Amino acid sequence: MQKIDEHKRINDILLGPLERPALAWLAEHMPRWVTPDLLTLIGLFASLLIFVSYWLTQKSSAFLWLASFGFILNWFGDSLDGTLARHRKIERPKYGFFVDHIIDAIDEVMVFLGLGLSPYVTFTIANLALVAYLLISVQVYISTAVHSVFKISYGKLGPTEIRLIAILANTVIFFLGNPLVGLPYFGQVALYDVIVGAVAAILMYIFISSSILQMRTLAKEDSAHQDKKK
Repeated sequence: MQKIDEHKRINDILLGPLERPALAWLAEHMPRWVTPDLLTLIGLFASLLIFVSYWLTQKSSAFLWLASFGFILNWFGDSLDGTLARHRKIERPKYGFFVDHIIDAIDEVMVFLGLGLSPYVTFTIANLALVAYLLISVQVYISTAVHSVFKISYGKLGPTEIRLIAILANTVIFFLGNPLVGLPYFGQVALYDVIVGAVAAILMYIFISSSILQMRTLAKEDSAHQDKKK
């Protein structure tokens, strides 16, 4: 097992060429009173805002815009806290890793439960997506402990892209409503259910395929280690 505070971070996302310089610029220009802990709290507050906003869409679809703003605010707090700590050279590797991902888990629960409480996404489908996202998260944390590699992107897809998908979906649903889409074997399904279900299926595929690949790699490494002992 590797030391958690010595892990290598891999975040090869589709929006990386835009996100990385943006975060670097923000970190450089943040006032001194803005701290990584404050940014983490902003990210947590944003997830609660998303939850409440989706819930309130039962009253008005206009709250979809507030949910979208919550995703932007969540990106700001969640993505910038670590960047700011590294920029100011005040990293706390173990504390940061623990707190950041405890908050991430809360964020995920808030977002998907909020979706499930909205009139747009079936509660069961929202929870399936939550399970898939949490499975990916668990795999990432275990892989970090085993390989000392913290990989949060798969196939150019990471948390930033998931947030963007949610914002685009909110925008489409606000303007088009939530029309029914005919699917083979499933019949008529609401558009937002299709979007969330597709995200859940992609995440589950990534979890299963990546887990199998890593199990094979670890089995070979352990076998090689055993051969050296003989």
